[in-house]
Amino acid sequence: MITLLTFSQHHLELFSSGDVDVILKRIDRSHNIWLRCIQFRDRTGTAKIIQHFGLNPSRVDMICNHYSIGMDEDIEDCLFENFEMLTQQIKYREFDVARGSILVGSNFIITFEFTEIKILTILTNSIQKQTLDIKKWGVDYLLYLILKDILNNYHTVFDYISRQLDDLEDEVLDNSGDESTYKKIATMRQSTRYGRRNFQSIKSLMAIMDYEDFIWLTQPVKTLFNQELVYQVDHLWQEYQTLRSWMSELMEIQRDNIASKTSERINRLTILSTVFLPITFISGFYGMNFKYMPELEQSWAYPTVVSIMVLIVIGSIGYARKQRWL
Repeated sequence: MITLLTFSQHHLELFSSGDVDVILKRIDRSHNIWLRCIQFRDRTGTAKIIQHFGLNPSRVDMICNHYSIGMDEDIEDCLFENFEMLTQQIKYREFDVARGSILVGSNFIITFEFTEIKILTILTNSIQKQTLDIKKWGVDYLLYLILKDILNNYHTVFDYISRQLDDLEDEVLDNSGDESTYKKIATMRQSTRYGRRNFQSIKSLMAIMDYEDFIWLTQPVKTLFNQELVYQVDHLWQEYQTLRSWMSELMEIQRDNIASKTSERINRLTILSTVFLPITFISGFYGMNFKYMPELEQSWAYPTVVSIMVLIVIGSIGYARKQRWL
């Protein structure tokens, strides 16, 4: 699905279609343009879009193969970035990684979303309902809104991670968790690295946007970036580092818990083996086929040997409990 949003001071229109050619015919380059390509994996169609906007053909490979996460500064036909964004799937209580590309030109933004990014859909609906006034702005302001919503998304994600870690911490500190608890923490920690890539990419944009040859943002939008997004990125980065440290500590404690439980099992098996070792010796001793073993002819011999074995077991278990080995 492709969604075309065109806007100017006196114009706002939203149109959707699955046909690339239909979309391209409706594009009016005199307006500002946001082209959303959602779950769009047509390489030929992608090439048509790239050609229509006069971009370098190498962009097709960058989009379709999705390599070189982050901003590309080698080709100056547009502001180009591949992204991986961590999103929360509330319904399934898990995380998902939204991948895609964003291209910003003089009066257009093109976003390729491998899976639909819901925060962008919400942004599109807000613009359509005119709850957000973008008519007097250019596409660089739209980029600001997109990045702002991406960062706001991380506030929600990190809050959800914190609540999950609270529950997992109770399991870890109570020593009621198992190996699945460790795997949950490890999977969560592994997922958050996508957030790090996002932050680094946005920080790179902010680092280069004040260069004299950086033409993709106007001064009013640069001011918005500096006033709001710079602080937000720094705050999220600190929160990210805190969550990573928290996860590392929980993983370390849980590893110790698992090692302690394993050691406890081994100790019990060792004690069990020790208890039955003298019994095994006695059984082996009386299992030898020697002819002259006088006690074998006595009626008290069998119950005496069995009683000794029982006393050894009881005495060994009692000693182990006294030493707190069991």
